[in-house]
Amino acid sequence: MESLVVMDHLFGGVYHGKTVLITGHTGFKGAWLALWLQLLGAKVIGYALPPITEPNLFRLANLQEGLIHVAGDIRDADKVRDVLEQYQPQIVFHLAAQSLVRYSYKQPLETYTTNVLGTVNVLEAIRLMPSVRACINVTSDKCYENREWPYAYRENDAMGGFDPYSSSKGCAELITAAYRNSFFLNEDAHSVRLASARAGNVIGGGDWAQDRLIPDSIRALTGGQAVVVRNPHAIRPWQYVLEPLSGYLWLGACLWSKPSGFDEAWNFGPHCTSNLPVSQVVNHVVAIWGNGTWKQASGAQHSEPHEARTLSLDITKAKLRLGWQPVFSVEQAIAETVNWYCEQYRNPELDIKAFSTEYITRYVQAAMRNGAVWTAKQENLS
Repeated sequence: MESLVVMDHLFGGVYHGKTVLITGHTGFKGAWLALWLQLLGAKVIGYALPPITEPNLFRLANLQEGLIHVAGDIRDADKVRDVLEQYQPQIVFHLAAQSLVRYSYKQPLETYTTNVLGTVNVLEAIRLMPSVRACINVTSDKCYENREWPYAYRENDAMGGFDPYSSSKGCAELITAAYRNSFFLNEDAHSVRLASARAGNVIGGGDWAQDRLIPDSIRALTGGQAVVVRNPHAIRPWQYVLEPLSGYLWLGACLWSKPSGFDEAWNFGPHCTSNLPVSQVVNHVVAIWGNGTWKQASGAQHSEPHEARTLSLDITKAKLRLGWQPVFSVEQAIAETVNWYCEQYRNPELDIKAFSTEYITRYVQAAMRNGAVWTAKQENLS
């Protein structure tokens, strides 16, 4: 009950009693967002395909009991529209996507139809649905045209993408801007406020996707094998899963409460000190786990499709205009992540929902100590 009391006033109390639709709630970030929204007192509607990994956080935490779960594909325009008509959501978080770079080389058609046409289907359904007041389309830091420059990318930098996944996310951003400019840009108090959110390499407990560093490391360590690392020198903006989610939730609260001024693109990345090479991250993982080793992929294994070597996000805009900034250091992010897996692996009877709720509560308490604006008790957002 203590966690519920702590949660009650977060984000200006906007989500309490609201009907919130999450697409992709069976995925890693979507499941954490669904759990947090439940704690905030929202009526959560989830629309997604079945989880693509086994195990997965959605089933382990038994999240289906706390929300309305609708199985469906965002490529099915009619079903997307039917779900919005049936449940009349007020706020929408669009997370459903094909989210893996290497998989996108194998399945480019699936990647583009899901990430591009799926986004069109969601936004078109919202355009026709008067109940929706705010929508956040969650894309990726990889939406930028990455020229391997040392500076961090800002929201007004060019969209692009070398690979199918990255370019599909750039396309999703352009679609979002087009729908906002064509249909949603007006001062009507009942109009839709549409924003997009771009995050970095998100880590946290409950992710078992293939070709991601932490899940791959945990699979190797639990199997007593060396962690195989493809690109040890690649630099990424590592961030704890609850960091961008706090940004999405705060942005959603601002969109709900204000008629204009927030319906734009936003970066929710870590502090620049969290931009670490892969090798340094896996060293932290192995040290926290307590045993194990890692090795670089051999020449045969290393014949991989192109992936960006350097990528980071400039979060100045979110700091100055939203008052949002990360709470955890990269060391804390890695520790919270690996410790979640350690406990889950070593305690098969663990109540994953209650256990994960403790992680949200601990993060919120840290944010309150740091004076995070979204933790303040506010009657009206300003």
